[in-house]
Amino acid sequence: MQVIKVKDYAEMSEKACEWFVGKLKEMETPVLGLATGSTPEGLYDHLIQKYKDGEISFQDVKTFNLDEYIGLAGDNPNSYRYFMNEKLFNNIDIKQENTFVPNGVATDLEKECTDYEQLIKDAGGIDIQLLGIGSNGHIGFNEPGAKFDGRTHIENLAQATIDANARFFDSMDDVPKQAVTMGIGSIIESKEILLLASGENKADAIAGVIDGELTEALPASILKQHPRVTIIADEAALAKVK
Repeated sequence: MQVIKVKDYAEMSEKACEWFVGKLKEMETPVLGLATGSTPEGLYDHLIQKYKDGEISFQDVKTFNLDEYIGLAGDNPNSYRYFMNEKLFNNIDIKQENTFVPNGVATDLEKECTDYEQLIKDAGGIDIQLLGIGSNGHIGFNEPGAKFDGRTHIENLAQATIDANARFFDSMDDVPKQAVTMGIGSIIESKEILLLASGENKADAIAGVIDGELTEALPASILKQHPRVTIIADEAALAKVK
């Protein structure tokens, strides 16, 4: 596990972009696992700029997002499909048909989960998985207690996660209580993983990943067992690491 310490969110985003661009240039047909939320937004802004500057192309890239809220269609501004289109896909040269996000309004959600697993397998697996981390240590929407061998599934969101997401919705009643998420077993099969963390609210989780025990109570602790993990985190997020 390589830990890269940076000053703040801005430097985290810049360093993550450097790392990503270096990796992309090494691969002919990259398959990327992507994340949503505030953590990767700065990285996506930098990747868009690199594309506009002619430094990288996404023509031959396939992407698989970690998760999607159940009950939100892709044209809903709070859906993760909408987020990805607005924050990245619509601003680069990626082919829309090569961008995959779970369908949160599928008529058969169990089938959606197994189909998503098959799509990843058919693509040859994920080369680089980008992760954020929840304050409770969740990765994707795998909440504390999630099984380390879990596959893509329907997850009931923890109250802490619902509370954290409430700021994006008009009322608490509108916040989704479930999501389709890649399982920890799906995530850990990625060939390489990049975890980004910024802010003091992530400090306990990051300390647990780096210094703590391997436990399903902290889903991200599974990263201890992956041979190729890079963590880029700012001073605040690393404040409690020994």
